[in-house]
Amino acid sequence: MESVKPLLEVKNLHTHFFTKTGVVRAVDGVNFDVKPGETLGIVGESGSGKSITAMSILGLIPSPPGRIVDGEILFKGEDLLKKSENQMRQIRGKEISMVFQDPMTSLNPVFSVEKQMVETVLAHEKVTKKQARDRAIELLNLVGIPDPSKRVKNYPHEFSGGMRQRVMIAMALACNPSLLIADEPTTALDVTIQAQILELFKKMQKELDMAIIMITHDLGVVAEVCDRVLVMYAGKPAEFTDTKKLFDQGKHPYTLGLMNSIPKISPNKEKLIPITGLPPNLGDLPKGCSFAPRCKHVMDSCLSIDPTLQEIDENHFVRCLLYEESKKAVTT
Repeated sequence: MESVKPLLEVKNLHTHFFTKTGVVRAVDGVNFDVKPGETLGIVGESGSGKSITAMSILGLIPSPPGRIVDGEILFKGEDLLKKSENQMRQIRGKEISMVFQDPMTSLNPVFSVEKQMVETVLAHEKVTKKQARDRAIELLNLVGIPDPSKRVKNYPHEFSGGMRQRVMIAMALACNPSLLIADEPTTALDVTIQAQILELFKKMQKELDMAIIMITHDLGVVAEVCDRVLVMYAGKPAEFTDTKKLFDQGKHPYTLGLMNSIPKISPNKEKLIPITGLPPNLGDLPKGCSFAPRCKHVMDSCLSIDPTLQEIDENHFVRCLLYEESKKAVTT
């Protein structure tokens, strides 16, 4: 059977920030792809490079001080890094949309929801203002906002946190994008609203046949909606595989640490096992493996050799010397 061509391919992406104190390697050699209609989860602690990866795809890195210094971002076969700002403006919102982390700061408080949504539609579609308004009402209805023809006239502060997030999702879907990037879309929401938002994503994806990149630190969200997962640490990929394999056969010590940090419903009242230490300073990374100072399985070689991403099983990639050493042992 012929394999499905990826919608998005990120190859050897390096995004650095040049500051007075030195170079911050926020994204440092990231590779992944997203197929049409699939949901890819990008997981990691704060500062692991998840959001900067998304901003790099959309060409939203603030320059200065940030700059994409190497790599390719292929969307429908075309390198986005070779596009002009005008060309990227046409792609953003129409072909690739993003739901940002905090809807209160992402929505403009001085304009009504109607004005903001109509502006989005008019920027990308050749329609009249009335058609754009009808589209805005249709989308608000689609994402479950009650009485949309009335609520569309409201301002962001007149919506609850969950409703504001629904408005953000409606705006992102305004032009039927092929790819939706959702950056921590459920972080500020309570668990009931979170479940509703995740259900909404699955419903919208099915109806619009779009791919989703779900950026999160919550492995529960990953288990709920993602087909494959990229685990990131200190700007680099730690593990990349399908969701079931990650939960059943996760290999990287950092992945296992994240798993052990998930609260479990157990009669034994097991204690959570935290990952000791703190994420490294991306402007002053340790020599060798960046996870070595926090790793329970650290070897002498980890302190001097930076591992590469290795395919240890079919479509299962891990960046850890434990598996490089075991591969060498098998082949010698």
